[in-house]
Amino acid sequence: MLLLNQTVSFILNGIPGLEDMHIWISFPFCSMYVIAVVGNCGLLYLIFFEDSLHRSMYYFLAMLSLTDLVMCSASIPKTLCIFWFYIKEISFTDCLVQMFFIHTFTGMESGVLMLMALDRYVAICYPLHYSTILTNPVIAKAGLATFLRAVVLIIPLIFITKHLPFCRSNILIHHTYCDQLSVAKVSCGNIKVNIVYGLMIALFIGGFDILCITVSYTMILKAVVSLSSADARQKAFSTCTAHICAIVFSYSPAFFCFFSHRFGGHIIPPSCLIIVANLYLLLPPTMNPVVYGVKTKQIRDCVIRIFSGSKDIKSHTI
Repeated sequence: MLLLNQTVSFILNGIPGLEDMHIWISFPFCSMYVIAVVGNCGLLYLIFFEDSLHRSMYYFLAMLSLTDLVMCSASIPKTLCIFWFYIKEISFTDCLVQMFFIHTFTGMESGVLMLMALDRYVAICYPLHYSTILTNPVIAKAGLATFLRAVVLIIPLIFITKHLPFCRSNILIHHTYCDQLSVAKVSCGNIKVNIVYGLMIALFIGGFDILCITVSYTMILKAVVSLSSADARQKAFSTCTAHICAIVFSYSPAFFCFFSHRFGGHIIPPSCLIIVANLYLLLPPTMNPVVYGVKTKQIRDCVIRIFSGSKDIKSHTI
């Protein structure tokens, strides 16, 4: 018997096979989430109020921080409710909303990392024209285009999922949040369109962004190697270190999830897949502010001034 989707609800069962460990798993998840919220809010505060950080590199970093905040906040609070209070039920509408925010902002994350790679390419290969190429209007349009790209691609996926048939209510999903593929698998209809379109989105967004990042860093490497001074080469490489770390933190769990679901689903334990899927949404927001705070001298100096009681930070309200 097919049910109207408005009457369907799901039971998010958490991490399968580790139900007895949920309370212990919640502590590192909660700690990482707190670090992510505090760290990214701190970065946004510094970039907004510190005049020395009003440059394109830090505007892109602000986009990344805002994206990270939404991305982890769309899933982790619900996950902690499952672990702590056993609030596992979620309505079909709420599930679609969560799905939209998670998939849109993971796509946005990839796009912002690509924009940051292009920023480093312009800064290192065309330093004299850096400020004239990456003006504030260009940065704003690039960020808006990246966001709209994710929205335009994800909305049809949500629409397709919304119209899937379900044969009963209170459907059990072995996950901590509403992932598109996990929801589609509990449908009693044909989900081939979901699988194919989801794969197309992953290849289009991920493939395009990775190609741009690869080309950017290939050109950067050529430019840096051609420098005659060892100090200049080291300085150029050092400006890219934090961004490379951000790429690793973001794409490593993404690749694991992508390939394991399609080629290793019967080999890798489901509990491992769910944990990595959560780290995919939690690790980049946690580590990005830490890495940029440690590796970026300007941000590090601002933090030191704040904790040392200096009054150098200028508010826009003055």
